[in-house]
Amino acid sequence: MSSTQCPQPHLWLALSPHGYGHAAMAAPVVEELRRRRPDLRLTIQTGIAPGFLRSAFGDDFVHVPDIPDFGFRMHSSIDIDVAASTDGYARLHADFDAVVAREAARLEAARPDVVVSNVAYAVLAGAARAGVPAIGFSCLNWADMFARYLRAMPGAARIEREIRAAYAAADVFLRCTPAQDMTLPNVVDVGVVARRGRRRRDELDAVMGISAATRVGLIAFGGIDHRLPTERWPAIAGWRWINALSEVPERPDMIPWATLGIPFADLIPSVDLVVTKVGYGTFAEAGVAGTPVLYVPRPGWPESPNLDDWLANHTRSMAVPTEAFFDGRLPSLLRMVLGGPKPRPATPDGVSEVADRIERAGLAGRGACERS
Repeated sequence: MSSTQCPQPHLWLALSPHGYGHAAMAAPVVEELRRRRPDLRLTIQTGIAPGFLRSAFGDDFVHVPDIPDFGFRMHSSIDIDVAASTDGYARLHADFDAVVAREAARLEAARPDVVVSNVAYAVLAGAARAGVPAIGFSCLNWADMFARYLRAMPGAARIEREIRAAYAAADVFLRCTPAQDMTLPNVVDVGVVARRGRRRRDELDAVMGISAATRVGLIAFGGIDHRLPTERWPAIAGWRWINALSEVPERPDMIPWATLGIPFADLIPSVDLVVTKVGYGTFAEAGVAGTPVLYVPRPGWPESPNLDDWLANHTRSMAVPTEAFFDGRLPSLLRMVLGGPKPRPATPDGVSEVADRIERAGLAGRGACERS
């Protein structure tokens, strides 16, 4: 058989469209798989905006925007819309067997070698029905999240059983470090999964037109729009701010991220500080880069205790109520967090661990043909 007849290894990646964190977590794993297998064929199933997908995965993928799972409906990046989420789960599980059948038919038509989900569950159930190897991996799962926030809704017991059965149908669920506590039956712990961005501070200073002595902060809340009134952000001498929110006020000390022309993954290691909310993607990348973080806490969010502790062990960080950004406390908070002792940054060992499991699950032996 000639090399031109070798089938490309095909990875089907399903991403919960609940913010950018699930895509950001998967991106370094795909990058590692492509390093090992340059002919990897990638399909991404998600409702995440194509522009962000291209920034994370490049242009070489097929996008399937239709995905049944939605995670939670949100009022903001930290406030769950319980009523809308309740309605969403009632609709999704009105006939969940039909949903699974559609996902199985989709996969049977596409014939991927392996399905990897972070962390949509309907596609995992569909993969099991279609006989396609499947892996779940993430820092959270929607079964335990559903149980935490929506167990009082009508039909909750049946819906939770269906979600748990979908996750259990996967070959394994890889829980990244740090993560929420989980009650799934097939959990295996792996290390930190994060992209190690490139420090591009000289380029950043040039684009922003500032000197090397100016400090730069990044305001980023993870892809779910967060209404933060940055028009009220205090002007602080010696500081400039990159704003990744959807609405950016016109002011000389603040610039929209989209105008910089620098990949988002390279911003965290290039700035002096990140302002964010509790969430795996930004926390993990900051902990790997050693970039200090001021973050809005999420009381009661199941991931939060483990993520907060992990971040404090790997970079200077501080939980800050939203009002503290606007009531005059920000300058002193900046001095406090930047003046603290520097913990040892984390190493993203989980990237190769997850890539290994994906290769063993379905990609091993594909893309290499026997000589005739």
